[in-house]
Amino acid sequence: MRMTTGWQAAGPTTLRRASLKRRDLRPDDIAVQVDYCGVCHTDLHALHAYDQNAEAPLVPGHEFTGVVTGTGPEVTAFSVGDRVAVGNIVDSCGVCAMCEAGQENFCHSFPTLTYGGTDRQDGATTLGGYSREYVVRDIFAYPLPSGLDPAAAAPLMCAGVTVWEPLRCLGVGPGSRVAVAGLGGLGHLAVKMAVALGATTTVVSRTRDKRDDARKLGAHDLIDSTDSPHMATARDSFDVVIDTVSAPHDLAPYLGLVAMDGTLSLLGYLGPVTVEATDLLIGRKRLSSAGSGGRPATAEMLRFCADNSIAADIEVLPSAQVDTALDRLRRNDVRYRFVLDMSDLD
Repeated sequence: MRMTTGWQAAGPTTLRRASLKRRDLRPDDIAVQVDYCGVCHTDLHALHAYDQNAEAPLVPGHEFTGVVTGTGPEVTAFSVGDRVAVGNIVDSCGVCAMCEAGQENFCHSFPTLTYGGTDRQDGATTLGGYSREYVVRDIFAYPLPSGLDPAAAAPLMCAGVTVWEPLRCLGVGPGSRVAVAGLGGLGHLAVKMAVALGATTTVVSRTRDKRDDARKLGAHDLIDSTDSPHMATARDSFDVVIDTVSAPHDLAPYLGLVAMDGTLSLLGYLGPVTVEATDLLIGRKRLSSAGSGGRPATAEMLRFCADNSIAADIEVLPSAQVDTALDRLRRNDVRYRFVLDMSDLD
């Protein structure tokens, strides 16, 4: 076993510094010194749901960048010193139809998650990137392009690929009309990517004072979702609406924005929803969702972001301030993503 240091759940709202065990390198493993780890809403949910009597500890963190510090004997794609990025999936069965299609995120036997998952070989619970070292199967690590800042690139590995997949699968490009509902960790990256893909892009928000922020991100306009007349004038206007709102909400107003044969992609809230069939029927509209991304899409996303100078807008905090980051995230007091600097764990 290898030992490292990280931040382990000590309650529903707090973490404590702890020694963590990492597996010895398997033939196709790499060891990564974690330099920067993004803070995701998923981390909040995991902490809230964690059973303090559970046998396995909880160490959050599933979007991180760092440097390779060791390789197994069968690894050829990476060398010590290489910059890498790791997302929220670290293994899959590799043989089901989804894995063979490059959609490991939809693995029929469920992908192994970066934390809170079950290792496919030894059954151990995976411990996440709020730590100084992570050991990962080489094909689930990605070269970090030289044009990307490692801190600002960390959130691309969860928030970024989550919005990238539907944008690509729905054919967004020059001439497309895209609306992004919600301007947070997911939404701000959706705006940047849609604009870079060539789409006319609009933000839909309850907060009018985000208009300047939206324009700085490249959006062409902002619609106030609380202004019924304004929403009515935008009816049937968008080929794709990317819904990143994380709280339960009525989908009808957003479906109203979708053009004929267009799609509302629900990414932020993944709980039960109610939809009137007529809201889909009138205009042959579609409702879809997406989650994370497979290996090909993740690699493509990183290359696209490097080529187009896209990264997350971040606030970097020392990892010792993780509780502060989580508390502020809980209050939506961040524009737009917290990233932890893990160097204080040395």
